[in-house]
Amino acid sequence: MLERMGLALLLLILSAAAAPHSLSDPPPAFMEVPQLTKGFDLMYEQRFVEARAQFADWERQHPDEPFVHAGVAATYLFEEFYRQGVLTSEFFLDDKKFLGGIDGKPDPVRLRGFQTAIAETRELARDRLKRDPKDAEALFCLTLAAGMESDSLTILQKRHLDGLKRMKEANDFARETLALRPDAIDVYVAPGSANYIIGCLSGPARFFLWFGGIHGDKALGMEEVSRTAEDGRYLKPFAKILLALAALREKQYPLAQRMLKELNQEFPESPLFAAEYAKILGRPIPATMQSRP
Repeated sequence: MLERMGLALLLLILSAAAAPHSLSDPPPAFMEVPQLTKGFDLMYEQRFVEARAQFADWERQHPDEPFVHAGVAATYLFEEFYRQGVLTSEFFLDDKKFLGGIDGKPDPVRLRGFQTAIAETRELARDRLKRDPKDAEALFCLTLAAGMESDSLTILQKRHLDGLKRMKEANDFARETLALRPDAIDVYVAPGSANYIIGCLSGPARFFLWFGGIHGDKALGMEEVSRTAEDGRYLKPFAKILLALAALREKQYPLAQRMLKELNQEFPESPLFAAEYAKILGRPIPATMQSRP
């Protein structure tokens, strides 16, 4: 009898050790996963193809994880933003571009890649919510999907009304996520950017969103983005560049300089961060950093 109990206990221990995650483990979006961190770091260094390869490798091992598809979508969006000069002081300080969108049209291949990854993120996240309506990671992934799609619709495709609807959706999912996971600091970048952007809009657009619960408050928006910039995980660098550029718009130069200095130190190979840091210091932009291929 004791031998059978001992064998059963041994089998239980071995099966638990073999399991990839225990029920108490936090999901990947809320913990440090080296492979995912590497993928985001490559993105922030503007090594987009390598970033997608890193995410694809992790996705093959975790095919049901929506967060990795959100990461892939982020690489396509960040790449198009980089190619179009969106995350630069010139773009953010030009109200016509900041509120109206890019000149011309986005690259159709990158846009299709982005839309495919967004659709995969939503499908997997919604499947998980059917099983558990309080799945915080699924809600977080839907926050990211709606927020990124809002950026794409508004800035790249200039479909502003559709973009505002997605912005409201992202804001709603963010509130649900934080109600379940107050420690999901990355999620603050969604309501933060929404509040800041809406605070910069004209009266009619702000009136439309008022009924959606987004009142528009630039100071509150920067405060929310700063929470991710200070204590976030995967979206911390993204929040820092948003906060730096918003600070430039608000003439908060010490804050902008601090954020850009930190980004330049953390990602010294990034052409984007090196160029923006050089500009705020009044230094020449390094020749290798002046063009976006």
